[in-house]
Amino acid sequence: MAETTKNGQKKEKAVYAKEQILASKRFRNRSDLLDALLEEGKSYTLEEAEKRIETYLKGRVS
Repeated sequence: MAETTKNGQKKEKAVYAKEQILASKRFRNRSDLLDALLEEGKSYTLEEAEKRIETYLKGRVS
């Protein structure tokens, strides 16, 4: 995923495998939920993982 900086250059966002996100301290309290929400073999940004949690907790089905 690319993000544009102030000077117009593209900056890549870091992506992580499901296993890396589940092992992170940031998502320690939500690891069981993320294990169910994230797909094996796919990569996610931290923002995408947070968005999945938010969407699930709000009761929306995608």
